Amino acid sequence: MSSNSFGQLFTVTTFGESHGPAIGCVVDGCPPGIALAVEDFEHDLARRATGKTRHTSARREADAVEILSGVFEGLTTGTPIALLIRNTDARSKDYGNIAQQFRPGHADYAYWQKYGIRDPRGGGRSSARETTMRVAAAVIAKKWLNDRFGVRVHGYLSQLGDIVPARFDSAAIDWDAVESNPFFWPDAAQVPELETYMDALRKSGDSVGARVTAVADGVPPGWGEPVYGKLDGDLAAAMMSINAVKGVEIGAGFASIPQKGSQHRDLMTPQGFASNHAGGVLGGISTGQQIVVSTAFKPTSSLRLPAEGLDTDGNTVEVITTGRHDPCVGIRATPICEAMLALVLMDQALRHRAQCGDVGTVTPRIPGRIDG
Repeated sequence: MSSNSFGQLFTVTTFGESHGPAIGCVVDGCPPGIALAVEDFEHDLARRATGKTRHTSARREADAVEILSGVFEGLTTGTPIALLIRNTDARSKDYGNIAQQFRPGHADYAYWQKYGIRDPRGGGRSSARETTMRVAAAVIAKKWLNDRFGVRVHGYLSQLGDIVPARFDSAAIDWDAVESNPFFWPDAAQVPELETYMDALRKSGDSVGARVTAVADGVPPGWGEPVYGKLDGDLAAAMMSINAVKGVEIGAGFASIPQKGSQHRDLMTPQGFASNHAGGVLGGISTGQQIVVSTAFKPTSSLRLPAEGLDTDGNTVEVITTGRHDPCVGIRATPICEAMLALVLMDQALRHRAQCGDVGTVTPRIPGRIDG
């Protein structure tokens, strides 16, 4: 299996399976001198973890990071950083009954067609367990981006099923409120409604999709390249690489379809842009505005509700998935989307520095200034 590495200059290679002894990653291209300790990973990994509330999978992993290389006396050395997390709460027996079956809507069938073999234990390599290492790697990227450029990456759940934030201003998000509830929801008053909705959904045995929006503030203008090296192209590919993602929008995204050009274009003034329908990217290059990327997650396919499927011999069978699963994977996907945004920005920043030096990045011009 190939395609386990992400990025050009800041490269992350992940390894491991959902129910294997461990998962891990190797981060190559990290600049030296970044303060890094195992404690730095705890916050974001806890935000991604399952088993924290009744609304996610009951699997409880310690997610304790081991730094195996690339750090000496608390600082990155510029050499490859190897990170390891031991799996401590896998229950492979839950998947015994589907070892010879294909779950509808799952990667089982596609993996079988490509490789002729698959690991049924928790989805193996196709499990969202793999995203733990993306979040871990992004801790390094977030630290460097913030220390070097003042870039801050945040995210929130912007839709759960058909529910959207009732009272919400995207230009004035209360990030403390987002972090204070298990949904990463920007309207704290709606949390009881979400709780009731998810309780009913879980009782029914069904699942639902979600939308996550990730934003980056402080990104200087000039990151990204035209045509095939576009910043928004990299972002779309990065978000689509996350499990269960079926759609990505930059800025207004599909909402720009009914807009008139006179409404969609972001007018420029000496004080900056008047709006940000472009999501902070024009021509594949950052404008200095807030980077905004939204990601659509499909409903979980692993359900205890019976469904018709096929076994490995091509026979029709009734498929019932047992085990521990999320009724909505989007609930804990916010840290994952943040991670992919940070990893893309880290890679783009290093590529920009390699091409142009630090010109226009250390002290960026006022976003949108047309007088230079």
